[in-house]
Amino acid sequence: ALSRGAVYTSDREVSVAENKPAKLSCSYSGFSSPRVEWKFAQGDITSLVCYNNKITASYEDRVTFSHSGITFHSVTRKDTGTYTCMVSDEGGNTYGEVTVKLVVLVPPSKPTVSIPSSATIGSRAVLTCSEKDGSPPSEFSWYKDGVMMPTDPKSSRAFSNSSYSLDHKTGELVFNPVSASDSGEYMCQAQNGHGTPMRSDAVRMEAAELNVGGIVAAVLVTLILLGFLILGIWFAYRRGYFDRTKKGTSSKKAIY
Repeated sequence: ALSRGAVYTSDREVSVAENKPAKLSCSYSGFSSPRVEWKFAQGDITSLVCYNNKITASYEDRVTFSHSGITFHSVTRKDTGTYTCMVSDEGGNTYGEVTVKLVVLVPPSKPTVSIPSSATIGSRAVLTCSEKDGSPPSEFSWYKDGVMMPTDPKSSRAFSNSSYSLDHKTGELVFNPVSASDSGEYMCQAQNGHGTPMRSDAVRMEAAELNVGGIVAAVLVTLILLGFLILGIWFAYRRGYFDRTKKGTSSKKAIY
């Protein structure tokens, strides 16, 4: 039967800044001739870092193996993921493993925003903010005219006339409905506790009344043009224009 050997790590989670060295520890006991393998997993990507006590070709220029763990000389953001240290005996009777999570810390980059330049009062408006570099993922906060927006607008006198929901994880700010007081300059900030928080450009959003006058005017103009068109066709009929074209074609046939 397969017996379990003792495998342990001093740190189950290692956080280190990008381009700095990182040591992932793995020690063990109860193995007569231990074979150590390290496997890396991130989403759908899996790869072998170490096989049979040797660093694999794709990692050998930047990782060193020892019997107490593996050491990255310099980590990149792509190294973030889960590393499993698997130890077995040459005979294959004893096995044990331990996982270590590596988080490579990357400061956020400048967030990009999508903000409508005008929003109709009484309708729904969605403002989005995103940032791709931050590790761990950034959290987002919104500012209106330089003032930080609270998660609940009713908790602040400055925003009590506004109806919005704010998601700090996705960066989405939804006004439902838009009110007249929502006009202003909006800006988003991304932070992940590493490096300095980054701010987006400020974009102005105007809350506008539904332009009923404009819609009515457009409908009237369309109706008037339609009226002229009908009148024109009617006049052409009255003056026998359509009959004349028919006569013209029949007389031509007579010549042939």
